[in-house]
Amino acid sequence: QLQLVESGGGLVQPGGSLRLSCVASGFTLDYYAIGWFRQAPGKEREGVSCISRRGGTTNYADSVKGRFTISRDNAKNTVYLQMNSLKPEDTAIYFCAADKILSSNYCSDYSTRYDYWGQGTQVTVSS
Repeated sequence: QLQLVESGGGLVQPGGSLRLSCVASGFTLDYYAIGWFRQAPGKEREGVSCISRRGGTTNYADSVKGRFTISRDNAKNTVYLQMNSLKPEDTAIYFCAADKILSSNYCSDYSTRYDYWGQGTQVTVSS
């Protein structure tokens, strides 16, 4: 069974920080670019960030640039999303996804590229 499991979500005050983790089981992340996406009720799923296979390339949505940082540790089969200076509009379910890709220095902003998805973790920023 191939799985991605997110953790680290919760309730935080505006201006606070959370660190999300995405752990793969049943496969290794060495050959996958990883994306973080989020979806709030009544809104379309939004690409937040992505990271290439070796970590050399990262992309960020304009809404989170300068506040969020994506990283990966392939030895631990884990990808992280550090979220700082959180705002109420960051409230959403956050999903990680894995894209099997040959390129070592590219990651996609589009959800249709991704092969495997986690179940999501809830992030709530109170106001």
